[in-house]
Amino acid sequence: QVQLVESGGGLVQAGGSLRLSCAASSSIFSINVMGWYRQAPGKQRELVATITSGDTTNYADSVKGRVTISRDNAKNTWYLQMNSLKPEETAVYYCNAQVTYWRLDYWGQGTQVTVSS
Repeated sequence: QVQLVESGGGLVQAGGSLRLSCAASSSIFSINVMGWYRQAPGKQRELVATITSGDTTNYADSVKGRVTISRDNAKNTWYLQMNSLKPEETAVYYCNAQVTYWRLDYWGQGTQVTVSS
């Protein structure tokens, strides 16, 4: 069992930046895919970005060029650096960890990001 704890959310003005962190309760070496998703009120949860254990990254088209996902194995943590934020990106942001061999899927509790216009 892996527990994930997000931090770094908050209120920011449009055009501003935030860095979200996702701390895992154990080593992330066994995690195949680490990711960030978001869910706005009344909408489905959607992918923001993922990074694999081999450092392959994937981004939603809407965030390409403004968002960077990265990880720090020594800290068992991955990050989401978001720049040029838009009001429509207001949502609860969740981190996710997948261990594909065992078909395990873990989620954090979410952190609120509010972008004011």
